[in-house]
Formats: sequence, C-alpha cells, structure tokens
Amino acid sequence: MFNGKSILITGGTGSFGKKYTEILLKKFKPKRIIIYSRDELKQYEMAQKFKDSCMRYFIGDVRDVDRLKTALNGVDYVIHAAALKHVPIAEYNPMECIKTNINGAQNVIDAAFYNGVSKVIALSTDKACNPINLYGATKLASDKLFIAANNIAGSRKTRFSVVRYGNVVGSRGSVVPLFKKLIANGAKELPITNAQMTRFWITLEQGVNFVLKNFERMQGGEIFVPKIPSMTMLDLAHALAPELDTKIIGIRPGEKIHEVMISKDDAHHSYEFSDHYVISPSIRFNQVKDYSKNSIGETGVLVDENFEYSSDKNKIWLDRAGLLEMIGE
Repeated sequence: MFNGKSILITGGTGSFGKKYTEILLKKFKPKRIIIYSRDELKQYEMAQKFKDSCMRYFIGDVRDVDRLKTALNGVDYVIHAAALKHVPIAEYNPMECIKTNINGAQNVIDAAFYNGVSKVIALSTDKACNPINLYGATKLASDKLFIAANNIAGSRKTRFSVVRYGNVVGSRGSVVPLFKKLIANGAKELPITNAQMTRFWITLEQGVNFVLKNFERMQGGEIFVPKIPSMTMLDLAHALAPELDTKIIGIRPGEKIHEVMISKDDAHHSYEFSDHYVISPSIRFNQVKDYSKNSIGETGVLVDENFEYSSDKNKIWLDRAGLLEMIGE
C-alpha cells in the first residue's frame, strides 16, 4: 500500500524513524519519504545513509503548525513519532513536554486535515495507560486527541489511529545499552531500581512492522496494542551478565513497578485478535460501527470485563535465550 505514496515521519531521525525508513525502502517503492525533525546534525547524518531519490529532509518542529502544513502538502500517510520521552526530564520541564507532546499532537492533526492526508498513526507508550508521570499524562492526552480527531473529520477522508507498545530493546535511552556499557567498562554490579519490577519488551523491527501492518488494518479510532513478552528487570540483568551482582537503587521519579497497556477500565471496549489487541474508542460519532473486524478481514473477540494487560500478569515471558535473541546476541 506504500508503493507510489508519500509518507512523512515526524521525529524521523530517531531510532524508530530510521528503522521505519530502512524497512520502507526495502519492501516498497514510495514516491517520497519525508523526514521531519528539528535536529539538523541528525538529519545530515541520516542523509549520508539514506540517499535514495525519494528521500526528503525537512527541518521543523511539531510545535510549528505552519511548517507542518507546508511539510504535509501532498502527503498520503503520516507516522507521528516526535515526542519528549525522558521521564525525569519531563518531570523537571513539564511545560516543554506539554508543548511538544500535546500541542504538537494537535498541530499534526490540524496539518493532516488541512492537507487531506489519508491516514495518520501516532506512536504511544505503555506509560500513557493509567499514567503516574507527566510524560505518560501527555501521551494519554495525545492519544485522546488523535482518537477524537476522527469524530470531527466530517466529510474529510483523514483517519487517525494510535499504536501503543512497551520498551524497545536497544533503543536510545533503553536499559539494555546502559547495562551493556557498564559490563564493557568492567562494572562489578548492575543497578536495579526494584527487585519486582517488570517491563514489556519489543524489538525495533517488530515495532516498525506492527505499525506498517496497522496502516492496512485501521479504520480510524483504534489503539493497537501488540502481544509482546514481559521480563523482570532482575532477570534481564542476570541474562546479560550472569556473573555480576545487582544493587537495588530505588525507583526513579515517575517510575512504575509494572507497566499496563490496557487497563480494566478499557476492557469493556477492547478486542483480542491473534497477535494484538484493539482498544476501540469509548465515544463514537464516526461511521465505524464494529471494531471486532478490521479493514483486512481479521476478527477479534471482546475481552473479559476484568481483563488487564499488564507486564506482571502477561501470559508471554522472556527467558535469557529469548532476550539474547531479541538483542541479536
């Protein structure tokens, strides 16, 4: 579906944007891939790797709606990956996080409507479900904006959906590169914030392929959640360095013991498919009547009313071999 199409990625110089570009170029023949971000050095470096004739590099910030309107001219599909994501930094700089993650989301919506974009998928996070930190709260607000945008589309063709998943193994800021660096530098122990802490894990390629597939699946208004494994942070540390001790250092500001991607409060309008879940919108004014069947004919069933998709109650767990396979070792 991406052959001959124009695709724009906000925050496109990040880990996700680079992998998404790589896979798009490998699998499809797009008309244009537009990388929209505010960091000129990262754009320069990315342009050295991706030199295909379809590539375009736009300097711009999602806080700037006029620049977004210019960049989205003639665009078919948008992946909104731009965000301020560092939990403690967001706690310390709340208004900056709000400007990018909430105001920026609305700007992407307005620019997509303005240019008649066909489909928009916004990337979310497990931290948006029952948030206890500002980053999660801003991403919850962003999710609500994108879902509600379908209700004001009217006769316009633009549709919006959200993809929510957990921690990306090996991405910038992830604990895995931190642990590997400490191990390489001869650390005698690895820091663990809490012995019971669990997290969802997904590879960057899995995340990209999930987003690609959901462009085919989406009707507008869904939050797509993949079925991915969990692992305790203690097991993760022991998997990477079985010979090293661990040291409990305490939870960071705004950090959870366990992550939740679907809360019990959303269970009554969530559907289970073979490899993912769909949270349907709680308020529907658009033309979609049934989210138990998607645009490519896959069917799901309503989950139990007490269902909760959390990293500690997950049915799928990573062992050492599984983790090492995920990180390519």
